[in-house]
Amino acid sequence: MTITGAVADAIRARAFELRAMGGARGFGSVRLRASVDGVAFDSSVFPHKESGGYLLPVKAEVRRKAGVAEGDLVEVAVWV
Repeated sequence: MTITGAVADAIRARAFELRAMGGARGFGSVRLRASVDGVAFDSSVFPHKESGGYLLPVKAEVRRKAGVAEGDLVEVAVWV
């Protein structure tokens, strides 16, 4: 799933803070907590050059628990 806009800006700011404190992660990833349709999980997001945002991988187990499939509209929350 692609994250853009104000949420991506907040993630980018957090990534900048981590780099400044020497806590940068590989590939520019940022650890966070997210939820998809109320199913919470820990993950990392990765920079996505095409959109200028971030990619949030959602594991099959999370999709199954949330009862969602590719193409479904879902409610997503992230905590950076």
